[in-house]
Amino acid sequence: MRGQLSIFCIGLGMSLLLVANPGWCETPSNYAQDLDLSPEVIKKSPVLQRWRREVPNVLEKIQNDPSFRTKVRLGYSGEQGGGIIFGVEDVFIGRSGLTVSAEYESAFNGKYESYGGNLYYYLRPLGSYVNFAPLLGYQNLRTNDYSTDGVNVGIKLLLVLSRGGAADISVTQSWVSPGSEEVGLTAAAIGYAITRNLRLSTGFKQQTSRQYQDSGVGVVLEWMP
Repeated sequence: MRGQLSIFCIGLGMSLLLVANPGWCETPSNYAQDLDLSPEVIKKSPVLQRWRREVPNVLEKIQNDPSFRTKVRLGYSGEQGGGIIFGVEDVFIGRSGLTVSAEYESAFNGKYESYGGNLYYYLRPLGSYVNFAPLLGYQNLRTNDYSTDGVNVGIKLLLVLSRGGAADISVTQSWVSPGSEEVGLTAAAIGYAITRNLRLSTGFKQQTSRQYQDSGVGVVLEWMP
């Protein structure tokens, strides 16, 4: 008898709370209709227009919308006393986490040249602040001391400090022609936006072979479409 009385009292209490607070039963669409906003304000706000049509899954967007952007790069290379570098980084292929990058680098004195392209596959959701990407591609290297070309394999670590390409740190380690005339390539870069579509990137590169080792610092201007 006491158990039935307790259940009755709980049910009665919940009913009284809902009567006293009818807003608890309203749906998000009811709240949208109750917003006291002029049509001009809604018309000027794409966000409000999207939310009126459909309430978005914000968590899903944060996880899957890329936290970094495609970049077209042009700048100064510190290899062999100075040179030029240009390329494109992280061209997205659909929403699969697969991107393509390509780069050309040449010293002003003609003693160094490098070009190649890589496929990256980001293992974590594209919206993550920390991501890892195995890479596979082709690389051609030429110096006065040696030249080699072949398969390039390695891994990239990306730390996103601010979403949308505003700031990030990347570290990449790869090996050209592993198992034969192997050359190790190490690169680290810090990128930071100066406008919505322009960034500056400063980085360090080092290449190591059995006969040769060289390193340099570069500064690159990056345009984000």
